[in-house]
Amino acid sequence: MSAERRAEARSSNDSVYVYNKHIVLPKLYEDDEVIVVVAPNEVQLRDIILRLLREKPMTIKELHSILSGLASEDKIRYALNELMEEGVVVSDDEGRYYAYYV
Repeated sequence: MSAERRAEARSSNDSVYVYNKHIVLPKLYEDDEVIVVVAPNEVQLRDIILRLLREKPMTIKELHSILSGLASEDKIRYALNELMEEGVVVSDDEGRYYAYYV
């Protein structure tokens, strides 16, 4: 993590670490080299994925690259499958997932 990103995290609320505008997680610990946050639960992960997909369509690999360290590829797949069953997300033949804007 860059020094600029650490400074940004410190300047915000001490109990919350902002990964990006879509991912806000409770911060457990911070020092000069590391920030430890609570991983998102299943409901939070689904919400994060849905917000990311509303920004632009993505593949599982693209989602995993954003969420690496926070959620495994299996958890991302599970959340996407649930969202598809609910009819909130759809995929195309190329493996991109799209969110409906409801």
